[in-house]
Amino acid sequence: MPARGNCAVAGEGGTLRGVRESDSRGRLERLSTIYLDYHATTPVDRRVSDAVNRAQDVAFGNPNSQHALGRAAAAAIERARGEVALLVGAEADDVRFTGSATEALRLALSFALEDAGGRTLRVLSTPIEHPALMSALAELERSGLARVKWLTVDQSARIDLEQLAGRLPDADLLCLMAVNNEVGTIQPFEEAAALASSCGVRCLIDATQGAGRIALDAQCEGIDYLVFAAHKIYGPKGVGALVGAGLSRRPSPPGWPGHEPTPNTPAIVGFGEAARLRRLERATDEGRIASLRDRLQARLMAGVDGLTVNGGTAHRVAGNLHISVPGIQNDVVTAQLDGVVAISTGAACVSGVDQPSHVLRAMGLEPWRQEGALRISLGKFTTEEEVDRAAEAIITAVRDVRTLLETGA
Repeated sequence: MPARGNCAVAGEGGTLRGVRESDSRGRLERLSTIYLDYHATTPVDRRVSDAVNRAQDVAFGNPNSQHALGRAAAAAIERARGEVALLVGAEADDVRFTGSATEALRLALSFALEDAGGRTLRVLSTPIEHPALMSALAELERSGLARVKWLTVDQSARIDLEQLAGRLPDADLLCLMAVNNEVGTIQPFEEAAALASSCGVRCLIDATQGAGRIALDAQCEGIDYLVFAAHKIYGPKGVGALVGAGLSRRPSPPGWPGHEPTPNTPAIVGFGEAARLRRLERATDEGRIASLRDRLQARLMAGVDGLTVNGGTAHRVAGNLHISVPGIQNDVVTAQLDGVVAISTGAACVSGVDQPSHVLRAMGLEPWRQEGALRISLGKFTTEEEVDRAAEAIITAVRDVRTLLETGA
């Protein structure tokens, strides 16, 4: 990939044509559409792209082959495994690469079923988990392999640890997001994992929105499985990780494909480079992102009557700004902004579904807040200029939509 040049960037609702340039730190300097949908996916850091391209050129051998080129590819994968482990405070032997975070979640559930020894797996989770996990749990329930019970959350999307403690004696596995993918709420997942451990309950933490944004320790007491993916940390799509004690060596559970596919060496190398960069730059980047988020929030609140911030501000990741606006339909606003500012109405995996977010319903938000909800997420490539332009565009779009709805035009 050239260091500078024109490119077409795919986005929700169409193709964005623009110029994408980068400096030595991988920043995007110019893009025709302001990208504020970092919870859906992150742009690939140019330094990561360079690492992927080098791997395709140099480490192209099959890592399962015993000749020199195969060994070089295998060595590249092991270096990446070490970097991914360091990002989340794990040992290299704990990292098992998968094709996605969804695959990692399903593999963790399969291991938990295996550990249950043929008994029905008693699962405790929350109604605000990612649809990938909720779908997998529903399948297990339909097949009679698991029984799922749900914790409640408050209006900031946080669980109550006392309620959790009272429910744990009737569970084998606790499934919990570290950071919610819609409202950005950080759960007390370390305390929850410790409580689970004290009751002999295994714990699966979905850290897909947390890795690279908050400090993580996969060896924290009680965390048995931790899941995340490269494309949320400025890496390539198509590679995720399941992290847990010795999982790189654990045999696949019954029912899992018996023959492991040839590892995607370039994507794994990109994952490792993205993890290395996040470990080194996370603290600085997240501080700057939080300041930009606060600037955008202040401008939107000043320019949009009745705007409310969802999820609270005490426990959220730096780049999240989830708002509700009365008197609008959120999908109409995003349509008005198409090609100007890329934001969303909720999780990308369920975009286009004509129903309120399951997360906002579980939080007990009023109907107008569900119908007028907009998810805005900033990242390391967001600039102050983009924040100011985005604020103006969003304010204008909201006013235009309100006018359209009031006049019935």
